[in-house]
Amino acid sequence: MTPAFERDRIAASLQRFGLERDRMRAALARAAGVSGTDLDALEHLEADGPLTQRQLGERLALTSGAVTMLVDRLERAGWVTRRPHPKDRRAVLLALTAEATRAAPAGLGEYHVRIDQLAREVPGEHAAAVSAFLAAAANAASEAASRFDGREAGAGPPR
Repeated sequence: MTPAFERDRIAASLQRFGLERDRMRAALARAAGVSGTDLDALEHLEADGPLTQRQLGERLALTSGAVTMLVDRLERAGWVTRRPHPKDRRAVLLALTAEATRAAPAGLGEYHVRIDQLAREVPGEHAAAVSAFLAAAANAASEAASRFDGREAGAGPPR
């Protein structure tokens, strides 16, 4: 096979993964009884650890009012806690609760185990290239999202 054909297959596979992950996430949100935006917030907190409301709002491209309503909803559900920021008295940190992990729909843990297994199966000599490609693809998606939002990358949510 030609290198161009292989590159096309990689791009098509990445698009297919994105579509199937979107479908899985929609099913996960339904199973958990939350909106897609709520699920996005939970995923950011799971991946990045505690965040301020501003940081979470930037990641979700939400206004400060919308992120406050989202956090209020997740806090009432027992999935997120607010705690004082250790370095900024004006800010609070949002963190997942143990209940958020326990309440995860059946099958989510199995999905994570399968992804970990697939990552371990990547041959060592290809691991760095695969990791770099996925990081670059994530950066390209982030840059495109910023352009679609009509702002520069890293500039935060629209006001």
